[in-house]
Amino acid sequence: MFSHGIMPPLMFLGMILFLVAGFPVAFSLASVGIVFGIIGIETGYFDPSFLQALPFRFYGIMSNDLLLAIPFFTFMGAILERCGLAEDLLEGSGQLFGKIPGGLAYAVIIVGAILGAITGTVAASVIAMGMISLPVMMRYGYDIRLATGVIAASGTITQLIPPSLVLIVLADQLGRSVGDMYLGAVIPSVLQVGIFILYIVALSIVRPKSMPPLPPEARGDGGWKLVARVLWGMIPSIVLIFLVLGTIFMGLATPTESGAMGAVGAIILAAMHGRLSWKLTYEAMATTMQITAMVVFILIGSTIFSLVFQGMDGARWIEHLLSHLPGGATGFLIFVNIFVFFLAFFLDFFEIAFIIIPLLAPVAAKLDIDLVWFGVLLCVNMQTSFMHPPFGFALFYLRGIAPKSVKTSDIYWGAIPWVAMQLILVVIVIFWPQSVTYLLDKPPVDDGKAIELVAPPDDAPPPELKF
Repeated sequence: MFSHGIMPPLMFLGMILFLVAGFPVAFSLASVGIVFGIIGIETGYFDPSFLQALPFRFYGIMSNDLLLAIPFFTFMGAILERCGLAEDLLEGSGQLFGKIPGGLAYAVIIVGAILGAITGTVAASVIAMGMISLPVMMRYGYDIRLATGVIAASGTITQLIPPSLVLIVLADQLGRSVGDMYLGAVIPSVLQVGIFILYIVALSIVRPKSMPPLPPEARGDGGWKLVARVLWGMIPSIVLIFLVLGTIFMGLATPTESGAMGAVGAIILAAMHGRLSWKLTYEAMATTMQITAMVVFILIGSTIFSLVFQGMDGARWIEHLLSHLPGGATGFLIFVNIFVFFLAFFLDFFEIAFIIIPLLAPVAAKLDIDLVWFGVLLCVNMQTSFMHPPFGFALFYLRGIAPKSVKTSDIYWGAIPWVAMQLILVVIVIFWPQSVTYLLDKPPVDDGKAIELVAPPDDAPPPELKF
């Protein structure tokens, strides 16, 4: 009925059909895996002994210490999202930069980077900044496409800035340390923020009327009081970021331990601002439970699919397909980035990480591609998934909180320049690998004292043992 070589592409096609039909991802993956497993057993193309590995794989998922970092960082972000930190940062920064053209846009980008580093969720960043900044930008004459674009884009920086959940998942799927993934993402994330700021600088020179400065009455009291108020909002947050990331980079804590410290730090930060309550804590716990359950179910579904796929020699099919592309490693990278870019129109980053990355990683390793660099490159690419018109989640979040007077078409057109800037970073990372590997390349320490090992002659007596 079937030839052995056609089963893997049929499985892949079946998965795509289920996802396009709108079925939940976790159950789509599990059902496709089970159905094709039964077909493979009946036709003799799948060894049923493979299924004996499923309980061990499920146990491996549930006992994976690295994945414990996801609920900790999610809880930290949920607490900080609800404690009003974003409002304080945006209001103070907006007044601080309000004197110059594009001041509100600079504030949104900078606060988006800080908020992304401490919340780790695109929804939190986009919704918080959209609700606060968009009405102000509209009130003071900002071009609506510029306003919606900068808010959505600044929220997607969250995917790249450590301690990003995307980097944790990619590290797990690629078999690399989270610390290395975080270090590799530092320079690209700074570059992305810099590209966004340069765009606003250029636009403020070419089209200053599209981003006028705030009038004096909207800038608050100004002076050192305003600076002190902005610092009061920023310094505790920056301390928390360095506490979380610094302990990982210095090897003092695992990502899970660091995430636990971040969760405790978020509670302390909320208490410092006088906003810690049982309601806030309950809502944060509910959000954490939902996201964690989603991740675990997708992992279970993907492990069923991948086990049957490998039993059908799917890994060999993927490897043969991708390793024989013209151009070798370069051709592979071009194909993968185009493939992931278009796949991100329809799939979330969790789905891409759990379904696609395990298929691509072995081929990348065989082509001698550094997997940390490969993971950061894919992370840079996947952040565009939140900005793709018309399916970008950041655009959906913004549409949900934007006034009805804001046209959906304006949100979509406003996103396009920022998608282009994200793709510029993809090109930079491809042609300048040191942007990722620079902080990872640690030269050996040479203290000037060479150690020489001399083997004893063959006829030397054995050493005398003394007790």
